[in-house]
Formats: sequence, structure tokens, C-alpha cells
Amino acid sequence: MNSPKRHYCSALFAFLAILCSWDPVRANDPHEYVLSNGMKVLLVEVPKAPVATVQVWYKVGSRNEVMGRAGLSHMLEHMMFKGTAKYPKGTFSRIIRKNGGVDNAFTSQDFTAYFENLAADRVELALEMEADRMQGLILENGEFQTEREVVKEERRLRNEDDPQGALVEALFAQAFFSHPYHWPIIGWFADLDAMSLDDLQRHYDTFYSPNNATLIVVGDIKADALLPTIKHLFEPIPKGPAPKTALPAEPEQRGERRFLLKREAQVPFVMMGFRVPNYASDDSYALDILESILSHGKSSRLYQSLVYEQKNSLAVGADYGLLQTDPGLFYLYSLVRPGAKTEAVEEALQREITRLQNEPPSELELQRAKNQVEAAHVFEQDSNFRRAMLLGQMESIGAGWRKADQLLEHLRAVTAKDIQRVARQYLTQDNRTLGILLPQPPKQPEPQPAAAHQGKS
Repeated sequence: MNSPKRHYCSALFAFLAILCSWDPVRANDPHEYVLSNGMKVLLVEVPKAPVATVQVWYKVGSRNEVMGRAGLSHMLEHMMFKGTAKYPKGTFSRIIRKNGGVDNAFTSQDFTAYFENLAADRVELALEMEADRMQGLILENGEFQTEREVVKEERRLRNEDDPQGALVEALFAQAFFSHPYHWPIIGWFADLDAMSLDDLQRHYDTFYSPNNATLIVVGDIKADALLPTIKHLFEPIPKGPAPKTALPAEPEQRGERRFLLKREAQVPFVMMGFRVPNYASDDSYALDILESILSHGKSSRLYQSLVYEQKNSLAVGADYGLLQTDPGLFYLYSLVRPGAKTEAVEEALQREITRLQNEPPSELELQRAKNQVEAAHVFEQDSNFRRAMLLGQMESIGAGWRKADQLLEHLRAVTAKDIQRVARQYLTQDNRTLGILLPQPPKQPEPQPAAAHQGKS
């Protein structure tokens, strides 16, 4: 007799499989155009609500920086809000808010993107302002000096004062010696201090050009009606230099790398990273499903083993970036429970890897992981913003937006044997970088010398 729980799970998986058989990416494909200056334009008509997202993606991130100037792309992202002759400092975001929208930006290892989410009848306004700052940004030294301190404070909060963030940063620095994935997106303090206004201007002139950008509009629009406006606004912007995109590959890792990080913290933190391929390899899809098997939800292997059964971890997880320009990291982590030994946690993480290497996951476990990945993809694409995000990311890493159509097909084709094979091939000891955060007690304030007694003269 089947248990009610098992019957429910089977019904849920069947529902998700039906749901995921419909692909919204194909339901309304983007209209693609390339302007005379080389800028790619993707317009997606989604008339279900009178809203839209406007996004401009530049193919520049921390991977496009040089040693000694880490953080340049992120700093320029901040400076893009400092104004032009037409829209001075503070005007951009104020106008968007006045028109009922929101705007922001983000920088990654591979790209920098700017967006406005607003009513569909305000799209032309967002387009006009984005075209203006693509060519007319004013970089002023006083604003740069002020914003540099803002970024340094951001680094203190995210990295210096966050022990777990510090360990992630150190893990990438140890796993990549020559590739720019070595340095953090936000940069090192020394690099931020050494950065100059000329560095920013050179970065802007090199990478912020129409032929290095993708414009995406998703929402209640008509592509044919909007295209003339886009041409009018963006085609006068001259084509820029063709930035260098290909980088030398990181040399093969030939042995395990281990390090300890001692920081003020309450509990230890363990991370285990492995260098793996990106979307360009078919193995990336098996790695994506492997991440889900290990870490998605309370039924995942890491949670069940380390949190529920062994009770040596407060939180566990795994992370893998399939959509990256260059091969990256697959990593596992554990926030160690007070009183537990980091050695025991390290062994527990390795046992879960060895278990996958020795025997493939069950069909039920594999299907559950696929359904989780597929459902997340489908639900994300129901959002104008998330839909545009996927298209922008695919274009910016060099995959092309059409490859988005194939993501689910490749993920559905992953077999249990594929999971076992990639675990054996990539999650090896010689390819492993292991970092352990060892908590240190807070520093005691230095005693102040007693004030000298002042007698009456």
C-alpha cells in the first residue's frame, strides 16, 4: 500500500512535469534587431499587464579588469548615476520614481546591467535616459572621491565585517591564480585607493559603447512601434572599439589547496570548491542538477545528512554558476554547529560526494531535482524582469539568447549516470580547494593610560 506522502509527491512531480512542458520562452520569442552601430535589441511582447522592464546590459564585469584595479566595473556602475549634462546628479532616479517606476543596477564577474521597471507608457522615457548616459556620462573628481568612500564602506559591510563573505572571497582567490575570477567584484581596498578618474574614464570609453551592449524591453509593448524610437535614440551613438573578450584559461589545478582564515566570528564555516566547466560544456547541465540534489530544500542530501541526522551543521548548501562566461566553481558549504568539529563536517561533506561517485541517485531523487530546477525556471520566466534577466545574461556571457530555449531540454536529458560521471570527473581531491573559517574572540579594547593628576599651581 502506498503511503499518502509518497502518493502526494508523485502527484506533485507529475504536475510539475506538465507545467514545465510549457516553455514561456517559446510562447513569445524575442524580436531581435541589430542597429547600425552594432547594438543588439531584444523586444518581447507580453500584453498581460500594462507594465514593462527596460534593461541595458554591458559586456563588462570584474573579469575585464586588470591586476591592481579590481573593482573598476563596480565603481563605474556607481558613477553611472552621477549625471550627464542633460540629467544632472540625482535626476535619473528621481524622474523614474516620479513616473511610478523603480531603477537600479548590478555588477557581476561577467557583466554590468541597468534596469527600470515602470508602466508601459513610460518606456520611451527610460530609453531616452539610458541612451543619454551611454554616451554623455560626466565623471567628476569630487563625486568620484565621495563615491569611492561609499564603495569602501560597502566592502566593509559585505566582506570585512561578514566572516562568511570573507571566506567566499578567499576561496575564489585560492581557486583562481591567474584568471580575473581571482579578485572580488567589489575590489580590494588597495585597488580602490589606487583607482583614478582616468581609470574610470578609460573603462567607460572602452566598454560602454553600443556594440558592447544589449538593450532588452519586455512587457506590454509593440515591437514594430517601439523600434523606430529605439533607432532614433541609440543609433546616433557612435560605435566604440571592439573590447577584448577572450582570456587565457586558468591553468589546470594539480593538487588540493587548503587554507585557514581566522576572523572574529561566532561559529566556524567550511567551504569546499571545485573548478568546473560552464554552459559551453554539456557537463554543465548535469552539474546543475547535481547542485539541486545536494542542496535544494530540506529533502536534499546535505540537509538530511549534516543538519537533520548528524546535527553538526546549522546550515548547508551548494552553489554552481552554469551561466558564466568562463569556467567557474562548484562549491559546498557548512555553517558549523557550536561544539561540532570542523574535521567532522569536512568528512561529512566529502562522504556525500563519495556517495554520489560510488552510486548514482535514484530515479525518484533525480526527477525531484529536475522538477525543482524546471519549476524555478518556469516561474521566473513568468516575470517580465526575470525574463529579461535571463535573456540579458545569455547574451552577455556569449551564449546568445536562443540558447535559453535549450536550457530545459538539456536539463531534462540529464541521467543518473551523468550525475555520477561528473561527480567522479570534477569533484576530486586534486581539483579541490578547501577553506575553513576559524572563529576568533573579539579584540579587547586597549586600556587607556590614566590621566595625569593636575595639581593647582
